[in-house]
Amino acid sequence: MLAIGLDAARNIAILVVFLFVLGAIVSAWLVKTIIQKVVLALVLGLLAFAVYTQRSELQDCVDRVRTDFSREAIEAGRADTQCTFFGTDVTISDPRDSDT
Repeated sequence: MLAIGLDAARNIAILVVFLFVLGAIVSAWLVKTIIQKVVLALVLGLLAFAVYTQRSELQDCVDRVRTDFSREAIEAGRADTQCTFFGTDVTISDPRDSDT
């Protein structure tokens, strides 16, 4: 399974949300019937919401990891932690490793 970094996952999520919102606006302009406009705009809006929700859950995972690593009982250099983002593993490195 492909693993991506936290910053890449955040940037991808923001880009995808922007593209879905832009797609909803463009589709409302291009699609001719009212029902098609509403359905397509709702679908793209729901997809944007799903991506944003996953991004929020990823941030919650990072906060838990930072809390765990802030405890002194856990030694520095411990193995990286894995979180998931739409089924893709995201590697969260020990935040103390970047201090050295």
